[in-house]
Amino acid sequence: MLKFYFSPLTSSLATHIALLECGAEYEPCPTLMSKKETRAPAYLAINPNGKVPALVTDSGRVITEVAATLYYLARSFPDAALWPEGDLEAEAEVISWMSFTASTVHGARVGGAEAFAEAFEIANTKFGDQQWAIGRFTIADIHLFRVYWRFRPTMDAPPGTYPALESHHDRMLARPAVQKAMEVENGYG
Repeated sequence: MLKFYFSPLTSSLATHIALLECGAEYEPCPTLMSKKETRAPAYLAINPNGKVPALVTDSGRVITEVAATLYYLARSFPDAALWPEGDLEAEAEVISWMSFTASTVHGARVGGAEAFAEAFEIANTKFGDQQWAIGRFTIADIHLFRVYWRFRPTMDAPPGTYPALESHHDRMLARPAVQKAMEVENGYG
């Protein structure tokens, strides 16, 4: 059984959503950043970065970083269809979205509201009129949702500023896995 180390409603929320989307059996291991548990020696022995998520596989290998845990889950549970297996262009598009979300959107936090506005505008344009990032639901949508959901409140943008992202956000909030992950994690907060 997988072991999932997370801190409520942080970047690890994306991994939690993917675990539920996949129907994976896992042991939740809350590791609260607010109590500095990610800096404790026991946790640093699992993930020397002192960050979440960390996913310990059945073989004992530790996978860290959101993109890596999402990829691992998508490939380990192909029936969940979170990875566009066999479509090289779609696979590259997922990787592109994952990289863009990690570096540009999440990275905008150091630049403040102006950097977020620019990143959100790019994402909104990339989305176009599609429901999902690559045209169908994948791990790219989970990753983008978590970052947009987290940093959207810091923006003072009126509704309708980023219509594609706002619609995506609402579709994601309607997914049972998202609702369940948030419900579970709110219980630890």
